[in-house]
Amino acid sequence: MSDLIVTVMKVGYLALLWLLVLTAIGVLRRDVFGTRVLAHGSVVRKSRPDGGPRPSRRAARGGPTRLRVTAGPLNGTTLALGSSAILIGRAPGSTLVLDDDYSSNRHARLFFHDGRWWLEDLGSRNGTYLGSAQVTDPVPVETGVPIRLGQTVLELQR
Repeated sequence: MSDLIVTVMKVGYLALLWLLVLTAIGVLRRDVFGTRVLAHGSVVRKSRPDGGPRPSRRAARGGPTRLRVTAGPLNGTTLALGSSAILIGRAPGSTLVLDDDYSSNRHARLFFHDGRWWLEDLGSRNGTYLGSAQVTDPVPVETGVPIRLGQTVLELQR
């Protein structure tokens, strides 16, 4: 083999090793720092392209307009209710990402149907509770009734 081929093979092997090291560092960084969680007391709002808040038909009828975390690691966090379902869990793709070791990646879902908000457990390991009752099938949620997912307690508010 010529010296050029040996040198190219050495450089290629070295580049492959660095790629492996950088990938391992990226995985460790995501594992240590986790997913991005909103600060306590922050409000997440869905807005229109012109920057104004999205009007809610439920607000006009006196229904709940926000989901608030009342206990747990994200206590004080508020999420404005819109027209789409809210996925709650530890997964980064969730609408409300929980920083709670007792919640599942896809723990529960809140959705609007027939003029009411409904709560559905998505097969979580530790269960979802509405008031003191465990949720097994989709159930309607009233304003002010506590929803418990692991150590986190949520409620719909006006």
